Amino acid sequence: MAWKRSRVQFPPAPPGFCFEASYLRKRLLFLFNLKDPEGTMHFKQEAGRKDFIAGPANSSMVAEDIVEEKYPFLKVEKKWRGRWAEEDLCVVEDHGDRPKYYCLEMFPYPSGKLHMGHVRNYAIGDVVARFKTMQGHDVLHPMGWDAFGLPAENAAIKHGVHPSDWTWENIAAMREQLKQLGVSYDWRRELATCHPGYYRWTQWLFLQFFHRGLAVKDKAPVNWCPSCATVLANEQVVNGGCERCKSPVEKRELAQWFLKITEYAARLLNDLKQLPGWPEKVKIMQENWIGKSEGAEAVFPIPGSQEKIPIFTTRPDTLYGVTYMVLAPEHPLVEKLTVPEKAAAVAEFVARARNLSELMRTAGEGEKNGLFIGSYCINPLTGEEVPIFIANYVLMEYGTGAVMGVPAHDQRDFEFARKYNLPIRVVIQPPGEELAPETMTEAYVDEGVLVNSGPFTGMENLPAMRAITAYLEENGSGRGRLNYRLRDWLISRQRYWGAPIPIVYCGRCGTVPVPEEDLPVLLPYDVAFKPTGQSPLKDCPDFVNTACPRCGAAAQRETDTMDTFICSSWYYFRYTSAREEGGPWDRAKIDRWLPVDQYIGGVEHAIMHLLYSRFFTKFLCDIGLVGVEEPFTNLLTQGMVLKDGAKMSKSKGNIVSPEDIMARYGADTTRLFILFAAPPERDLEWSDQGVEGCARFLNRVWRLVNAVLPEIKGSHLPKQRLIGVNRELRRLTHLTIKRVTEDVERFNLNTAVSAVMELVNGVYRFVDCVPKTDRDAGVLREAAETILLLLAPFAPFLSEELWARLGHRGSIHRRPWPKYGPALLVQEKVTVVVQVNGKVRGRVILPAEAEPKEMEQEALREPRIRKILADKDVVKVITVPGKLVNIVAR
Repeated sequence: MAWKRSRVQFPPAPPGFCFEASYLRKRLLFLFNLKDPEGTMHFKQEAGRKDFIAGPANSSMVAEDIVEEKYPFLKVEKKWRGRWAEEDLCVVEDHGDRPKYYCLEMFPYPSGKLHMGHVRNYAIGDVVARFKTMQGHDVLHPMGWDAFGLPAENAAIKHGVHPSDWTWENIAAMREQLKQLGVSYDWRRELATCHPGYYRWTQWLFLQFFHRGLAVKDKAPVNWCPSCATVLANEQVVNGGCERCKSPVEKRELAQWFLKITEYAARLLNDLKQLPGWPEKVKIMQENWIGKSEGAEAVFPIPGSQEKIPIFTTRPDTLYGVTYMVLAPEHPLVEKLTVPEKAAAVAEFVARARNLSELMRTAGEGEKNGLFIGSYCINPLTGEEVPIFIANYVLMEYGTGAVMGVPAHDQRDFEFARKYNLPIRVVIQPPGEELAPETMTEAYVDEGVLVNSGPFTGMENLPAMRAITAYLEENGSGRGRLNYRLRDWLISRQRYWGAPIPIVYCGRCGTVPVPEEDLPVLLPYDVAFKPTGQSPLKDCPDFVNTACPRCGAAAQRETDTMDTFICSSWYYFRYTSAREEGGPWDRAKIDRWLPVDQYIGGVEHAIMHLLYSRFFTKFLCDIGLVGVEEPFTNLLTQGMVLKDGAKMSKSKGNIVSPEDIMARYGADTTRLFILFAAPPERDLEWSDQGVEGCARFLNRVWRLVNAVLPEIKGSHLPKQRLIGVNRELRRLTHLTIKRVTEDVERFNLNTAVSAVMELVNGVYRFVDCVPKTDRDAGVLREAAETILLLLAPFAPFLSEELWARLGHRGSIHRRPWPKYGPALLVQEKVTVVVQVNGKVRGRVILPAEAEPKEMEQEALREPRIRKILADKDVVKVITVPGKLVNIVAR
């Protein structure tokens, strides 16, 4: 903005000062945030006066009401945090008259400090919550803590701090950080999953699964460190060794508790179609995880034995091509079917396979190793005996733990057969070709015609799938079947810091659930944490030893605790009734608030947490505790915050602390940058320059509103029709309302901020270029108020402060969201492009509603066009109202 063009109106120079160039210069420095080489200026407002008094930086005058050159965010934030808490600004009642809106961000693990990923998640959610509140909704916007977990135990071992103390101290620190950020949480509903008042109901929900046969105990392979004598989570196994002692980790089978999520596999898959508000990528990830397969189960008998090997295949059309069978090393038949001379080699192979991670065993590029165990099984269709192998790429947890080998029509089987010199039999020929096993370089996996397939030879393979499946059923050798990749949910954890499983083991009564009236089963506080990481619960006799709830005899408690995903699978219900003691929630409140209207969190939770939450909700609906089958209507998965192209991490040394940024620039700037820098669903690259740019923008808003305050206070929009620059500013104001409203509703938060920036620029141009005598103060006031209303969800502190300075009573966050007038969006004048024979030759300014004839006449009258057409005949004129006139001439 050039100074020589400035028409900003200045107050009279104060008494004793000469109205000189230096005074003008310093007023411009104040308005436009330019550097003052002579030092900072102080401005004070005297009682009864509307002008500002300027004094040198070392003036001894004491200001009564300082209007700072820069937004004083520390003072403003402290002021409004206190006011909002006093007025319960963010508290929502459960039985209001307004439509409900439940906005929820995934709650954090209380690690002690917020990171920028947290800030992004919660800032996005806060914009939505504040926006919906201003649109007239009762908004439930709670916060809590996913507080159980292994890091707390690690802290206990490393630092000698009890997990409970470590967790609650971290919760207090992070709660304060969230309040500093200005997120509009209803803190009355705060919960922590490690609080007995919460995990009492986690245990109660476990019992509901148990009583209905959906919580069962069974054997499962686990990671076992023989040196530490404890089970390790997958993330504690590094390169096949224990992360603590580096000893090789073994696979062992231990009795574990499961929830039978597989009983809900079909519904979990089919109901994804009922979630149009979810990203397609998340639904696809869940589809793949559930992994529905349609095919056939075929049974391969063992000659001379009653044993049989069932397999599942999606390609029953290739059954005639089976030339070998593969069992998982952990398959219970391996030991039975291994011939004595192979026993030692098989045992060694099994031990090696057990120590490989699931990922290493199933990775497509990994080497496929196998071993013949000396036995055979019979192909139920051909009657042929085929050799039985064990191989590292077959897992007991998938399907039946057995896979038929069809090397001619499966690439993995083809490579395995070539490696171990096994026969390859072609049973599907491509149309018009004839494959020969000895010349094949890869498996043929496409459609074709069956050959070497008994009575099915000559059939196309797709109808042959159904025919062969029917044949298996008729002969008692198999059946059609749906198979799911999804496995039952293993919830046992051999850890201390988790919700105890409410089960007692009695020598007389067996497995006995703890009576509901005896819940919660409390975690003991006085326990000893061993350097090995072994759970201290087993060595706590006061916890382990108890009486059987049925017969009163001596009994022992279950010492496993629950997977923390159990705690996070129902917390969104508890928020509706966070202090309820008569049950996990109040059903009337559940019916008022559920389902969650908008859920926000990282895509890394697309499978585990989101799938488990859907499973919980369906189960709870089935037993009549809730009235919804899906917990989250809409889902937004925000991208990561990167620095230097990589995810922020301590190891990379690229961490940016939210506390440091808020201390230097304030909460509003921190929020605004994180919302403006990228669309929410995309990764965001951190930029120090971008943060500074957002700080400058908020300072411009601060100076603008304070500068126009004397002019607009008490003003109102005129009743007469506006014209010229005043109408154009009002049009820009209403156009911005429309853009921001639509952008926020579509989660285009970055472009919403950009639209507000454009309006601020427009108001600056209006104030700078239009004489005060020509400006309508009511239009200017509407523009200034609109800036603040639109910024309120993004920069809540600055908006609140400036709103109050405009003379408003009550919080800006309780004001209605502004609405635009459609008639005000229409331009009075538009620039119309004039073409001659398709080439741009000029432009004319016309009324926006000009008719085609008027457009044609004005275009032909334009001097440059008249000169071009001087020696030509006009053949026809094509008009596009408000945009274009194309003259065809020759």
